[in-house]
Amino acid sequence: MEARGSRPGPVVTLLAGVHGCEYAPMAALRSFMRLIDPGLLSGTVRAVLRANPTAFRERTAFITPEDGKNLNRCFPGSPDGTHSERLAEFLFTRFVRGSDALIDLHAGDLVEALSPFTLHDASPVADQARELATAYGMPLAIRQQGVGAAVSGSTCGAAAEASIPAIIAEAGGCGLVTAEAVASHTAGIHRVLDHLGMLRAPKGVPTTPRVRHMTRFVWLRSPVRGWWEPAVAPGTEVAAGSRLGAVLDPFGEELAEVTAPEDGVLVFLTSSPAVNAEGLLLALASGEERSGETI
Repeated sequence: MEARGSRPGPVVTLLAGVHGCEYAPMAALRSFMRLIDPGLLSGTVRAVLRANPTAFRERTAFITPEDGKNLNRCFPGSPDGTHSERLAEFLFTRFVRGSDALIDLHAGDLVEALSPFTLHDASPVADQARELATAYGMPLAIRQQGVGAAVSGSTCGAAAEASIPAIIAEAGGCGLVTAEAVASHTAGIHRVLDHLGMLRAPKGVPTTPRVRHMTRFVWLRSPVRGWWEPAVAPGTEVAAGSRLGAVLDPFGEELAEVTAPEDGVLVFLTSSPAVNAEGLLLALASGEERSGETI
């Protein structure tokens, strides 16, 4: 869908459904676009409501069924690559390139519990991306560093390399469509467009809450195959060395303890007990910025 405003202004692209089972952002973006009034809009809003249609139809968590690849590790894509790489190239060329800003809406997938946050990459346009993250208003905003990044080949990383300010916005979890998650994304879109001078946020949209800015995105993987039993919930503040959970054998005996490598906030975790060796368990946001310093 595309909304062309009655006055000139920026071009903003909104993506949802890059992962086919992250439903709350799709519902939020569809609802937002159906209600937008182009007569009140400056500029253009381009919305891709379901960026990975086969993953949606086949209900495949994280990956695209045609090639088993994670679409959000394939950007900016390749016209000569596999299905996911070609799809990434189409989305990037057709919608992202030429935008003044990109917002990629996500949620916790079918086996992923999540506490709301945004993600952007360190880049020459990181300051503008930080402003987008602050306006979107999730409690945590993570700026991912280029060296040793947990996530590569993402929409926001590829956009940053093309000098387009971009964020990934996460709210909702476990493939559920909740009113709270939909409202979080809808309010975030309104605040970003208001920040960009494109569309005044209507009455009832909460003002931007306090956002904590973090500088590290730390992923933890299982050392063994087994039964994952987390001991903490998303959104929990954890201290270095604290117990985050354990991987058990079929009889309930502990195979491996999982502890926090540093202080931080748990932003998502795998909610399914079944986990393979090197399987993703959880992620922490750490390195909070305070008074211009990183701790």
